[in-house]
This record gives sequence, structure tokens and C-alpha cells, in this order.
Amino acid sequence: MDDGDDLAWETTDSAIDYTCPGFDVRRDDVTLPDGTDTDYHYVDESPAVVVLPFTPAGDVIVIEEWRQAVGRVNRGLPAGSVEDGDTDLATAARRELREETGYEADSMTHLCTVEPTNGIANSVHHHFVARGCTPTAARDLDFNESIRVDTADYDALLAAAVDGGLRDGRAVLALSQFELRHTAGATGSTPAKK
Repeated sequence: MDDGDDLAWETTDSAIDYTCPGFDVRRDDVTLPDGTDTDYHYVDESPAVVVLPFTPAGDVIVIEEWRQAVGRVNRGLPAGSVEDGDTDLATAARRELREETGYEADSMTHLCTVEPTNGIANSVHHHFVARGCTPTAARDLDFNESIRVDTADYDALLAAAVDGGLRDGRAVLALSQFELRHTAGATGSTPAKK
């Protein structure tokens, strides 16, 4: 952060107001640029990894999971929090892919890092592309995860991201970044069948 920026807020105190599995709600006492003292609440959570996994044939491994906040089954990509024992982000991405889908990847490549909702959360999502994914591992779901695993044709999934049929923000972002990099001619970024 650039503390010298005339838009910067000064944090004078910070505390956790609420804790639950997966995230906290943090309250910062702040002084605004005009000198006003106030507070600001936001979701405080661990960094996460999101995996865009391709089978050797070029299909995408997708998950379907109940999402209580929107009251429906959500189609998306394997994702999860970076844990203390993860030696690096690629290790976390491999673990989440294995735990949620039972697939193992031949390779894992960083795609992009984003702050998806930095107006209300300090979340940082690290997106990866996994290649050569085959079903070789046992799944290990968290206690509150109910996940169905499927595969999808890449072009059909991309079309769903464009036409609104795919609503999961992490999945739409991963597909969009992947497609933009492929279209721009980035090497090593295309699915097997493209």
C-alpha cells in the first residue's frame, strides 16, 4: 500500500468481530483522508487457489456443489484455501484438485492472481491451469462439502461463461484469463484439443 497516496486511509486499530470456519469478519478503525474517524468491516480470509483442470483429451474437470448463500447448486472449478503445511501455491492447487475431484495433474502452471472482491474482503485467489489430469486419487472432502464431479467440453464451458449459463465467478475468471492468454498467443496455455 502507498501510505503517501492522498486516497489512503489510516488504520488506527483492528480486531476480529466474528469468527467462523473459513473466514473472520474484521473491524478496522480508520481515519479517512478528510480526517473523519470511522470503522470499516470486511471478510478476512486465507489466500485461496482455483484450478482449471484439463484431462488429456482437453475436457475440463468441473465440480457441482451446493452454495447456501445463493440457494442452488453451483457449477465451478476445484478451489480451496492455502493451508499452513502447503510448501507453495502449486502444492495447494494439487491438493485441492485431488481432494475435491480425485484427479491428479501431470503439470500445474500459474495463470493469474486476483483480488475478486476487495471492496468487502481481503481475499486473494491464485488461479492455476492443471494439465494431464487423470482420476487416480481418493477424494477427501471437508465436512461441509457435497461435491459432484463431472467433465465438460472446453468450448461449451467457455460459451456458458459468456452467455451467463456459468455463474461461478472464479470459474468465469479462470476461463476468461485462459482464453485471453490463448488468443494473445501465450505459449503453453492451450487445452490439448485446441
